[in-house]
Amino acid sequence: MRWKRYPEYRPSGVEWLDKIPAHWATWRFKFLLSEPLKYGANEVAELDDPALPRYIRITDVTEDGSLRDETFKSIPEDVARPYLLSEGDLLFARSGATVGKTFLYQDSWGRAAYAGYLIRARMNQRKMLSRLAAHFSRSTNYWDWLRSNVIQATIQNVSAEKYAGLFLSVPPIEEQENILKFLDRETARIDALIEKKRRQIELLQEKRAALISHAVTKGLDPNAKMRPSGIEWLGNIPAHWKVLMLKRLARIRYGLGQPPKETSEGLPLLRATNIKQGRISLEGLVFVDPLDVPPSRDAFLRENEILVVRSGAYTGDSAIVRRDYAGAVAGYDLVVTILKGVPDYFAWQFLGPEVCGFQFQTVRLRAAQPHMNAEELGNTLVVSPPLSDQEMIAEFLSHESHRIEAIATKVRESINMLREYRTALISAAVTGKIDVREGA
Repeated sequence: MRWKRYPEYRPSGVEWLDKIPAHWATWRFKFLLSEPLKYGANEVAELDDPALPRYIRITDVTEDGSLRDETFKSIPEDVARPYLLSEGDLLFARSGATVGKTFLYQDSWGRAAYAGYLIRARMNQRKMLSRLAAHFSRSTNYWDWLRSNVIQATIQNVSAEKYAGLFLSVPPIEEQENILKFLDRETARIDALIEKKRRQIELLQEKRAALISHAVTKGLDPNAKMRPSGIEWLGNIPAHWKVLMLKRLARIRYGLGQPPKETSEGLPLLRATNIKQGRISLEGLVFVDPLDVPPSRDAFLRENEILVVRSGAYTGDSAIVRRDYAGAVAGYDLVVTILKGVPDYFAWQFLGPEVCGFQFQTVRLRAAQPHMNAEELGNTLVVSPPLSDQEMIAEFLSHESHRIEAIATKVRESINMLREYRTALISAAVTGKIDVREGA
């Protein structure tokens, strides 16, 4: 780290804070507030009237500390009044998977109240600036404290009383302002780098989508004779290729539907949450006893079958079943068995914009709740080249996709490193491990 240290330190008296600059203080959180910590409103989020105060829940808060437009909810004026937020109010999540997460409110968000699973901290600005307290809540020291104070019940929980007892390292106000100037500048630089790398990943994803689209609809031979497909959104295709309904090339069946009781071991039950853009994800994987699966449902998956999500936000997403998951149980979704063709080729085509981006999207929009049935999937139009072309295209896309994913993985790793550096820099600044007064 290139930043210099303070000339003199003293013990903070708090184990997880370690030493602090000699002229800094340590205060319990409750003594830095202008009024006691306060729980939010116990109100169901039903309204979406922009003329009423916004109702903030922790699920509305994005990773970068802003609010999601798509989750907007409001509450009546009389209910909101005791819970209206003021500039600089800091909200703490008190339970669940997001326990400890914070949100710093600014008037620019418009009038807002906060929900019952949040705790409001209103800082005494003469003792500690709200923005510095918010930065402290993003430090590794804070999260170390939180892990040792989480109450393990049916869900994780940290009460207002626990938060009130949190120790913070507190510089003089003028120095707090210097630290904020320093962090504003340095985190802006880091965030700009992260944003550039995010854009790199988006461009890689766009390149992958374009490769899939071109390969499965135009082929790999740039000199191939083309003909009109007769379909506006498809355009020209190689003259010796065909456009067919999927049901002419494949058998389509439903998965198990109502799942049996989950077990600690057994066969994987593959659900929509395990299907992610061509791959089967282990995240949230559950298991069932094979003896609880009715043989009549034909729910056991075979290698090279394709799972297609049939309802919900990810309707139309798909993944091919590799050898590792042969024998797993299909949950609620649709199963495609390619009878005439190369399964890998059609698995790639399902991910392309002509199928997933256009036809599946059209099906998704037919009802309020996105949904697709076996008949609709069977009527999907697919481009069917000769088998030799299918094999070459599948191999090409596999190779190119692995190459693009390898680049994207390195970019994601660098993003993670930048995030870790950002957290380390914030932690060092708010606990006095670096002296930023001259650089502010």
